[in-house]
Amino acid sequence: MGATEGEARVLPYGSWPSPVDAALAAAHDGRPEYVGFVGDEVWWTAPRPAENGRRTLVRRRADGAQESVLPPPWNVRSRVVEYGGQPWAAAVRGDEVLVVFAHFADQRLYAHEPGSGGAPRPLTPVSTVGGGLRWAEPQLLLGRDEVWCVLEEFTGEGPGDVRRVLAAVPLDGSAADDRAAVRELTDDRRRFVTGPRLTRDGRRAAWLAWDHPRMPWEGTEVLVADVTPDGALGAARVAAGGPQESVAQVDWAPAADGRAGTAGEGGPPADDRLLYVSDRSGWWNLYRDHEPLCPRQEEFGGALWKPGLRWFAPLDDGLIAVVHGRGTTALGILDPQTGELADAAGPWTEFAPTLAVRGDRVVAVAASPRSGYEVVEIDARTGRSRVVGAAHHDPVDPAHYPEPRVRTFAGPGGRDVHAYVHPPRHPGVVGPDDELPPYVVWAHGGPTDRTPLVLDLEIAYFTSRGIGVAEVDYGGSTGYGREYRERLREQWGVVDVEDCAAVALALAEEGLADRARLAIRGGSAGGWTAAVSLIRGGVYACGVIRYPVLDLVGWATGGTHDFESHYPDSLIGPLAETPARYAERSPVEHADRITVPFLLLQGLDDVICPPAQCERFLDRPAGRRVPHAYLTFVGEGHGFRQAATTVRALEAELSLYAQVFGLHPPGVPRLELAP
Repeated sequence: MGATEGEARVLPYGSWPSPVDAALAAAHDGRPEYVGFVGDEVWWTAPRPAENGRRTLVRRRADGAQESVLPPPWNVRSRVVEYGGQPWAAAVRGDEVLVVFAHFADQRLYAHEPGSGGAPRPLTPVSTVGGGLRWAEPQLLLGRDEVWCVLEEFTGEGPGDVRRVLAAVPLDGSAADDRAAVRELTDDRRRFVTGPRLTRDGRRAAWLAWDHPRMPWEGTEVLVADVTPDGALGAARVAAGGPQESVAQVDWAPAADGRAGTAGEGGPPADDRLLYVSDRSGWWNLYRDHEPLCPRQEEFGGALWKPGLRWFAPLDDGLIAVVHGRGTTALGILDPQTGELADAAGPWTEFAPTLAVRGDRVVAVAASPRSGYEVVEIDARTGRSRVVGAAHHDPVDPAHYPEPRVRTFAGPGGRDVHAYVHPPRHPGVVGPDDELPPYVVWAHGGPTDRTPLVLDLEIAYFTSRGIGVAEVDYGGSTGYGREYRERLREQWGVVDVEDCAAVALALAEEGLADRARLAIRGGSAGGWTAAVSLIRGGVYACGVIRYPVLDLVGWATGGTHDFESHYPDSLIGPLAETPARYAERSPVEHADRITVPFLLLQGLDDVICPPAQCERFLDRPAGRRVPHAYLTFVGEGHGFRQAATTVRALEAELSLYAQVFGLHPPGVPRLELAP
């Protein structure tokens, strides 16, 4: 658990000096996203936590130089479905590059020519109705002088007063003050849509759609339509998917073997074949014209939390770049003719669902337990890889990084529970022989999501001080097939809580963790799991609850955003049919049962998990005089992005553990606990 005996000092766990302070962790928060090619250049969005958490657009020039395309305060980030999605597109037009992007502050689409010296100019109007007009997945069609994208339009003040369609925005700026100049391509009979993917000749479009109460990982449809000569979409037909089949991504692939495709009645042109990822087999696998290309008990897709996520990208020669794996992920090059899959060389254990291709070049975002997320390029012919952007540089000696262990624990009934265990680690300190380390169980958000196996300096912040961390992919997580995901159906607040407890108690039984010094921590849906775990009691000595779900009835009756407003239908059950279950499981109804100290962290601009939930939750334990702290952050929404917020939250969390576990970490401000 650290340096070898004889070379190391012996200090109590949780009190080790560490160079990984909260400011360092905050400076490395966030990751590059949404990669793309602009001509031969690689572009991506990048976090700027020190600049109020904005995201900028970065280009890598042919000579390797990297520069930000947009200065502050421009923030390249969409709010479609609140979580956002692909926020930019760019193309070479004549001697200039034209960029179109969504600006977070007003959610308008802007056009910008980086070499012109001019400021970005708006392409879309501002709406004062509800959440306004929002845009995602822009695609430049220079031949039509338009950008096609997803339009999310609020029609009233309520979170459910919203419609979503595919739309075309003129590049001449005529829609900047005139909503009527936006040309709608589809109707709004389906509640949710992703951006259209066009065949290479522009004659066909394919996109995904689904409706309440389904979430996209439960059931989606692939819609296909002809593009008419005047740029309209013809009648859409369902080509794949359905209520019980999740299609995570759709695109078109060239038929290198010359065979025609058959995407529904009539079929696409001979050189375009429908390509999509479906979980009809129980695993998200890749299909071409409805035939599996590489059937495996692995995931070639994931939960579609944001429109524009890409787990695969077809190359011009017929090969397909794919992100795939079981638990961890790899980037491979798939030959659809043979089914052979060759993984790219490199140290990475996690590839984010963002890919771009040009010729034989594939660009992705990847990380490992020894490196943060980097922009990497792979040669599809040779499999060779290199880092081309956001290169990882060790801010401290890597000996202070955790060394995770991939574990599978036995949960209730013997069911598998997957987890990554990060024991305390320090190059110059070990714990006493007669002491076991404290451990914190981390419950990820979603809950339909997963934990990536990557270097996280927030984890190192604790492990380098002698506090272990266990990240749990509880039942309901992605990465392990649909059956594992379905474990959480109507069992949220049960299976997730049990699985986290099983991991914590197993570590104690194995003699790896101090049974009396266990904690739980989670954000969003993980905050729900942490809160319910503390209400159940008996396992943890304290907990940290970050921007949580706390009020199920409020959630299901207009208390959250539209995208997840029916999520409890599958996680808990329909409210009208199971009202007692909502009352039984809601943390806000039972907060008075908490008997251990806790820390509650909340962004005041959060519309997904609004602060009102926390206020109702705190009304209950106030009379019990349980030690707790409630910290709120101005300007933060769902998830923290500003460096100052991350610093305050991490230091407060460590102080809570220090007070509850009897630790003495040097240089950490004391968190005042009430009462």
